[in-house]
Amino acid sequence: MRIGIIGGSGYVGSELLRLLLLHPEVEVTMVTSRQSAGEFVFNVHPNLRGLTQLKFVPQDMEQLKVNCDVVFTATPHGGSVNLVPKLLDAGLKVIDMSADFRCKNPKDYETYYGWSHAHPEMLKEAAYGLPELHREEIKKAKLVACPGCMATSAILGLAPIVKAGLIDNSKIVVDLKVGSSGGGSKPNLASHHPERFSGVRPYQVCGHRHTAEVEQELSALAGESVKIAFTPHAVNMVRGILATIHAWPKQPIASKDLWKALRGMYGSEPFVRLVKYLKGPYQLPDPKIVMGTNFCDVGFEIDEHANRLIIFSAIDNMTKGAAGQGVQCLNLMMGLDESTGLKSTGFHPV
Repeated sequence: MRIGIIGGSGYVGSELLRLLLLHPEVEVTMVTSRQSAGEFVFNVHPNLRGLTQLKFVPQDMEQLKVNCDVVFTATPHGGSVNLVPKLLDAGLKVIDMSADFRCKNPKDYETYYGWSHAHPEMLKEAAYGLPELHREEIKKAKLVACPGCMATSAILGLAPIVKAGLIDNSKIVVDLKVGSSGGGSKPNLASHHPERFSGVRPYQVCGHRHTAEVEQELSALAGESVKIAFTPHAVNMVRGILATIHAWPKQPIASKDLWKALRGMYGSEPFVRLVKYLKGPYQLPDPKIVMGTNFCDVGFEIDEHANRLIIFSAIDNMTKGAAGQGVQCLNLMMGLDESTGLKSTGFHPV
């Protein structure tokens, strides 16, 4: 399978290349970049030195059509909405890493992104690229819209609990700690090292755009409207997300109820691990342990004093939150074992 990457000079493009260059069943044939056209890929992504002699090339639809079977679009939000229809018309399959086709309701783009969707008719055709919920749709899809990284962490933490009907779906609080790579490769004042270092900074405290995805997916599972309060925090790490989710049970629950729900949904999932131990420093999910992997670690605690359920979900935002999940979807589209090219452990210590 011949793979093209549009927008390959950013962090998501880098992670896609790291995984795809070592994938046994694909060949990366084109990597486009406006700003780096003509440069060797390894000059922009030095960790890939010795793995490829590819150069970045300008975006050319005819060349993509001739040289590729599947194209990953790793463009900024709003950059894929008019590009993807052209790729599909050219007979290519597309895995979009941006937000441009994630939401099924076109009004969500006006509310959360500030623009009207140019191709609302395509939103229902796009498979939401979370294999744990949409595996069969992804297998048959021509267009996959990969979830946001924070949305991935929140949805995977909550999905079994919401599906089992264990909590009040009108009152869920999602608190996230997010590494700096989630902001992309183009720095601004907020991501400048002296401004970010040693800090824990809340941002987009209300109305974060990933809210739309999380509510969309959980409402579909619950069969009723699910409302979440969603607040991320920028913290002093490069990779990783830890979602700490607060929910309130409809009636008293015990650990066995949680284990039943979690194992019922994730018992055979290749990339979801249940983490709740009584020994050692890593008793609950920690993004440090999933760094560089496609795993999502999920755990929980029950606060009987406040009748509260706390769910923890940890991912590497660049892998399970972006490129790794894209490759997992690619494997499904190709009819491969979905873990192909993704079987790796994290580093310890880091």
